[in-house]
Amino acid sequence: MIFYRRTRMKIMHLSDLHLGRRIMEFSMIEDQEYILREIGRIADDEEPDAVVIAGDIYDKAVPSAEAVQLFDRFLVRNAGKGRKILVISGNHDSPERIAFGGRLMEISGVFLSPVYDGTVKPVSLEDAYGSVSFYLLPFLKPAHVRRFFPDEETESYTDAMRTAIRHMEIDPSVRNVLVTHQFVTGACRSDSEEVSVGGADNIDASVFEPFDYTALGHLHSPQDTAPGIRYCGTPLKYSFSEVNQQKSVTIVEFGEKGVRNIRTVPLHPLHDMRVITGTYMEVTAQDFYRGTRTDDYLQVILKDEEDIPCALSRLRTIYPNIMKLSYDNCRTRAGFEITEEPPAEKMPPVELFADFYQKQNNAPMTEEQRKFVEELMEKIGDEDR
Repeated sequence: MIFYRRTRMKIMHLSDLHLGRRIMEFSMIEDQEYILREIGRIADDEEPDAVVIAGDIYDKAVPSAEAVQLFDRFLVRNAGKGRKILVISGNHDSPERIAFGGRLMEISGVFLSPVYDGTVKPVSLEDAYGSVSFYLLPFLKPAHVRRFFPDEETESYTDAMRTAIRHMEIDPSVRNVLVTHQFVTGACRSDSEEVSVGGADNIDASVFEPFDYTALGHLHSPQDTAPGIRYCGTPLKYSFSEVNQQKSVTIVEFGEKGVRNIRTVPLHPLHDMRVITGTYMEVTAQDFYRGTRTDDYLQVILKDEEDIPCALSRLRTIYPNIMKLSYDNCRTRAGFEITEEPPAEKMPPVELFADFYQKQNNAPMTEEQRKFVEELMEKIGDEDR
């Protein structure tokens, strides 16, 4: 049991670090190192009693050496300042690798979720009002729970979570916190998350009723699914569906019984993620990008009706971190499905190609394109003779 002088318990809620992640072949390790340093500075200012990390520490079950070293530095820095650190594994993590050395790390105040074995013993911290019990429940599938409780109904994710919670022997007279990594029904997803077919991984929020606060990981958008049930979101934007989100850390303060206050502290990345739109001439004009961070991670949407030759390489002379280039024009806005073959025997090859081009692109070939096709077909014909 650990005692504190602080009147009220305060925790910092993080999740989904995805250390080692690559986006469109861009390594995010430098950005992740930067944001973890910023989180450390916020922790210095806020002085939480515990830092809770609700899963997906790494982006892969077998993380890179860089990713492991980065997380090691984060743990050492925060544990060295007397903060307790509570960590669970997510669906991207290997639970065995996350759990390794857990009993030794507890000496330094780092608590790692063990591989699920049907029992979840709380980590108990104390403030002036008494005990706060933290239950570290790693990402679970019904099969994980069914293995230890074969006689109980665990067909769905909700069944599995309810069964796992029922066997925790929760003391309702104290404040209880669940740290877990699941998808709660009704929450909003982002494009950067793994999606289960048909929403089979949905969990009803009612299963979390025994807890004063549920610190969730898994979804990348910061959001409350119900009072006291919260996704803190990722510390960085990991897809262009997140460009309008303000990333943050969640600070939770507990009262005598229950949560007294939940608030967020904004995070400011090394490189933001943005979408810019315009014609090629517009987005390359100095008036367009003057005063902006041209080294942000960008999706560029060009509105030109014709493709710009070597557009990506030319744009990267101004915007070096373009992750995605696309077009928004008549061709891309109108879909077309070819339902029958044209009468090829009645059409010259150039006209046949022109007909296909127009149906595919919703626009006719230009004179320059037609001339190029004619010359190419003549050249091919000469080589065949």
